[in-house]
Amino acid sequence: MLAPILFISLYAAIEFYGWQSIKTIINPANLYRARWIYWGLTLLLFFVMFTWRFFLYRYMPREVGTLFTTGFVVLAISKLIVLLFLFPEDIVRGVQLVIAKFSTQPAPATGISRSEFLSKVALATAAIPAATLMYGVVANAYNYKFRRTAIRFSNLPAAFDGFKIIQLSDIHAGSFSRKEPIIEVVKKINAQNPDLIIFTGDLVNNVASEMDEYREIFGQLKAIHGVISITGNHDYGDYVQWNSMTEKAENFKQFMDVHRSMGWDLLMNENRKIEKDGEHISVIGVENWGKGRFAKYGKLEKAYEGVESSSFKILLSHDPSHWDEKVRKDFPDIDLMFSGHTHGAQFGVENKWLKWSPSKYLYKQWAGLYQEGKQYLYVNRGFGFLFYPGRIGILPEVAEITLHKA
Repeated sequence: MLAPILFISLYAAIEFYGWQSIKTIINPANLYRARWIYWGLTLLLFFVMFTWRFFLYRYMPREVGTLFTTGFVVLAISKLIVLLFLFPEDIVRGVQLVIAKFSTQPAPATGISRSEFLSKVALATAAIPAATLMYGVVANAYNYKFRRTAIRFSNLPAAFDGFKIIQLSDIHAGSFSRKEPIIEVVKKINAQNPDLIIFTGDLVNNVASEMDEYREIFGQLKAIHGVISITGNHDYGDYVQWNSMTEKAENFKQFMDVHRSMGWDLLMNENRKIEKDGEHISVIGVENWGKGRFAKYGKLEKAYEGVESSSFKILLSHDPSHWDEKVRKDFPDIDLMFSGHTHGAQFGVENKWLKWSPSKYLYKQWAGLYQEGKQYLYVNRGFGFLFYPGRIGILPEVAEITLHKA
């Protein structure tokens, strides 16, 4: 209960200071009209964003939802910059007033009114993140980056030397508003002639019907050994209000049917053997298992049954926290794990000198390849996006992992 109160308090402060700065550049004759526009837009965006999970997702076209989401995120972050400029000034003025009250010194001549100069500086500064966020929506939301990684294993069967795996994760179909870039990237994936395609969860935001327009597109994905998929935390419909548990169960049934209709092999705490030239590797797929508040549907012990003697094991598990919390402790013979979930926060810096994202403060492993002993984990930065319909610095990813025998 405390978290929502703190969030609403922060949001109210952001909007209050946003208005205080905006009104310094408004002609006094237009102030009344501007006040209604500002607060009307503020309340509309707040209403849409925080009633979405209860009923609006059923009725609002995704393009309209994307527009509202973009507006909410861009404006809220820009006004946060304004707050960071102006709130410290109010603290200083408040201290000055208290000192003046208990001394012979007169109160500051301007009282606690807003400095027009500082407000304009704050607005000018806030324009920078606003422009950056808009760029992330327009230029980067569908700017797919193919990332290629080779990993060597001493216990990899010789027949699988050079085995090419394409990993997709976090499609979040309910956030898409464009098809053409997705059609093109599916063609590029197929052109790589992968041995196996894996999908590591979060196909949708909330409901199976989000895939209606994209089922045919992703159904075109082809690999020599097919497409193997698992569930992520968003795939269960846990984040929306259902009329009944029966309705929720029916949605999940439809979700599983989507995988089947695309020809994807959805593993629900199961495993599969992939055979090649008389040798095999095992692919283990668990339902979502997340640390902390995220649901723990995954049953790795069950999924592991029957592969104990397999010489090489790959695990698909949506949330990378699973690796440290359970996999490395209890299953040291799992050679390679694939995850997603973090999106790399859809924001950060990645170059040859620096790799940083807010995700690193929540997840020890948040993007790319990690190694502990003989075990490896690859965390995909995600194919789609959620909430903020864009990306800054951390681009949407198609991962190509090639296995080699050491």
